[in-house]
Amino acid sequence: MARFKIDTEFLLDDQPFKILSGAIHYFRMPKEDWYHSLYNLKALGFNTVETYVPWNFHETIEGQFDFEGHKDVGAFLKTAQALGLYAIVRPSPYICAEWEFGGLPAWLLNDRNMRIRSRDPKYLEKVQVYYHELFKILTPLQIDNGGPIIMMQIENEYGSFGEDHDYLKSIQQMMIDEGVTVPFVTSDGAWAQCLRAGSMIEHNVLPTGNFGSRTKTHFSNLKDFHVEHGKTWPLMSMEFWDGWFNRWGEDIIKRDSSDLASEVQDAIKLGSVNLYMFHGGTNFGFWNGCSARGTKDLPQITSYDYHAPLDEAGNPNDKYEALRAMLKETLPEVEQHDPLVKTFTEKKAVPLSGKVSLFSILEDISHKTTSFYPQTMEEAGTGYGYMLYRTSIKKETEAEHFRIVDARDRVHFFVDQVLKYQAYQEEIGERFEVTLAHDATVDILVENMGRVNYGYKLLAPTQRKGLGQGLMQDLHFVQNWEQFDIDFDLLEAAHFEKSWAEEQPAFYKYIVNFETPDNTHIDMSGFGKGVVLVNGFNIGRYWNVGPTQSIYISKALLNEGDNEIIIFDTEGQYQETIDFVKTPQFS
Repeated sequence: MARFKIDTEFLLDDQPFKILSGAIHYFRMPKEDWYHSLYNLKALGFNTVETYVPWNFHETIEGQFDFEGHKDVGAFLKTAQALGLYAIVRPSPYICAEWEFGGLPAWLLNDRNMRIRSRDPKYLEKVQVYYHELFKILTPLQIDNGGPIIMMQIENEYGSFGEDHDYLKSIQQMMIDEGVTVPFVTSDGAWAQCLRAGSMIEHNVLPTGNFGSRTKTHFSNLKDFHVEHGKTWPLMSMEFWDGWFNRWGEDIIKRDSSDLASEVQDAIKLGSVNLYMFHGGTNFGFWNGCSARGTKDLPQITSYDYHAPLDEAGNPNDKYEALRAMLKETLPEVEQHDPLVKTFTEKKAVPLSGKVSLFSILEDISHKTTSFYPQTMEEAGTGYGYMLYRTSIKKETEAEHFRIVDARDRVHFFVDQVLKYQAYQEEIGERFEVTLAHDATVDILVENMGRVNYGYKLLAPTQRKGLGQGLMQDLHFVQNWEQFDIDFDLLEAAHFEKSWAEEQPAFYKYIVNFETPDNTHIDMSGFGKGVVLVNGFNIGRYWNVGPTQSIYISKALLNEGDNEIIIFDTEGQYQETIDFVKTPQFS
């Protein structure tokens, strides 16, 4: 049985081993596509795959664990091993990764006295319950047990958040108690302040660095930190950033291929490297994360292309070829193969086959709760997607003044199902005026656009989503609420027999026939804002502010013959026909 250890260099069966790794997130692609991406990593000449494990993806509802299908991390690691790849696993409670709440479950927010990412016993207890289930899968897949896992990470970039080494030790001890025997690592920004705060070098845990440029400088900093603590350990970049993520309303960020190849060459001459990302994939459903910039939160887009060496679909691009050439020059003994390349199909002018307003089917597709004060999305539901809040108001004057207080992230305000006001982030809280003819029903549709995944705002009250403090009419808060947690899984064909009205949130159904399914993109440029369901699977959000105007659809999500496409648009915009195109569309 193979053995892996850390000495003055990485050793595999006592022989020097340079880790050439690439990050591939099993949770950002269908299970059927894992082989394609892993094969292309191996074909490049790399020997290891790295992945996070997002807690909220596997325990979305507290106490309910799901490691099946697209969530089968064990199957992903076994696929890697079958291709001859080793694995680095980062099973941190917190992962960042531009992922919703950095991988932390939304239900943690219901305990307002719990401090996440800390020694708080209440938090550690929740982690321990999750770890007990997760490591039933990971422990048998360590190299010591004949599996592919050679290293595991403790927490993630903790030096950019805290300096509680007792907390880090608690996480490590949990992993040891669950049977982890492979070497531990931490990863942080490669400068002294971050490394001191986030590393566990005093417990003989290897510190690694995260960066994407100035490679020689960062490795020098890392080496100095090792020497300061009397270590002669190997150097590694756990996240070598080869691209970057993108946010709604901003331009796509790209990186020059030759610059990347040159910097990676420096890295592999000096140590080991994990490219972040090798294949980014897609933020399906409501799993996109959110950046924090001052008072603003900036949610990330559905595509997690990252301008990585494999594009969103998993195909090699110019970065892949530049790295391939550089690697062959630098390490000529590396074995390389031709990569796999996916094909694409198109289908134009697919007609609308049904439409129905949200209000017509709200009771049928929601989980309803009632409360005197409005509850958060986490308290009244899963904490993701959309929640509609309903109450009754009395006409007091000809022109009523309202204020929505502390709601997140985007709101639509309806009086008797007629849109009167909408707002996003910093606009929410401003006073607005509505003319009432009589007593009325008020509906407030609130969208959670993604929780912050990095930085101090992880602890901020703004990560609790929903109506917040509530609705003010004149100078008082309105009470007695119904909350409708919208569940797209409850949609049925019969719902499209009900009524539709203009300028309301609504569902639009299209049936597209693919005799031979293939990869494609759905063009969303004629719609406003919402999500797309492909045969019931939520492929993610769209928004006409750009920069993307399409969503990638893997052929793994399509059937031979008819396929049901349902679009939920909150803006009242739709098209009588939709197009499926071969290339992604941008604004």
